Amino acid sequence: MIDAILSAAFLAQALRITLPYLLAALGGTLCERSGVVDLALEGKLLAGAFLAAVIARATGSIAAGVIGGALGGALIGAMQAALAIAARADQVVVGIGLNLVVSGVTRMLLQVLYGSAANSKPCPPIEGGVLSDPIAWIAALALVAVPLAIARTALGLRLRAAGDRPDALRAAAVSVAWTRAIAVVVGSALAGFGGAELSLKVGSFTSDMSAGRGYIALAAVILGGWRALPAALATAAFGLTKALTIQIELHVVALPTELAELFPYVVALAVLAIAPTRTRPPAAIGKPD
Repeated sequence: MIDAILSAAFLAQALRITLPYLLAALGGTLCERSGVVDLALEGKLLAGAFLAAVIARATGSIAAGVIGGALGGALIGAMQAALAIAARADQVVVGIGLNLVVSGVTRMLLQVLYGSAANSKPCPPIEGGVLSDPIAWIAALALVAVPLAIARTALGLRLRAAGDRPDALRAAAVSVAWTRAIAVVVGSALAGFGGAELSLKVGSFTSDMSAGRGYIALAAVILGGWRALPAALATAAFGLTKALTIQIELHVVALPTELAELFPYVVALAVLAIAPTRTRPPAAIGKPD
């Protein structure tokens, strides 16, 4: 097992596992830094995975599927912005509600389109290693662009002000609501790319295939102190832990599979138990404009 862990294949596997978490965490960072609680990451991943698979199958194009994934996430982000920002609904309730709606609607659409509430028909899969995966390159670009945008651009300054000092943003005659809405939609599109990785990597969509990844990504955002690079490192640590779990399942036969699969989540919960004393959320997060 040690040889397997030290191999390049293990690192590639860990990176592939990390991609959906990473993109969702970067998107969640944008959303939460603007002052909007992003419990809808699970639904954004699921919507992105669904539209990516449907569009890739309909067009025969992986590129179209990747774009479809971003559109799926952005669509949920637009709904979130309309409810949580424009309508001033409770942001936690909106997030949980969107997750439930996406889960139910994707099952219904699977039945309508493919006659099954569990799986879609096969679509063109992303083949080859990590370097041939377009979503891996999108993630690498986002990993550089998101922290720089938050820290070094005028829009990033407005985004941080919307989350920490919305009164100062209003005093500068800048709309807090529009700033937050832009952050939510762009962040949701990033999460949609993560969803596209889930379905296009295996060449089909399975109901509820996000499987809690959105919540883990949100945990990474919190663990990273609402900063993009630390959140990305947290997702990388979780991806490595998940890849290690797979190796344990393959090599430690005596260990029950159910127990091994709990390992990454136990690690995440243990770290989160320490994180609140070391991080400070944006001052205006969860507060309506």
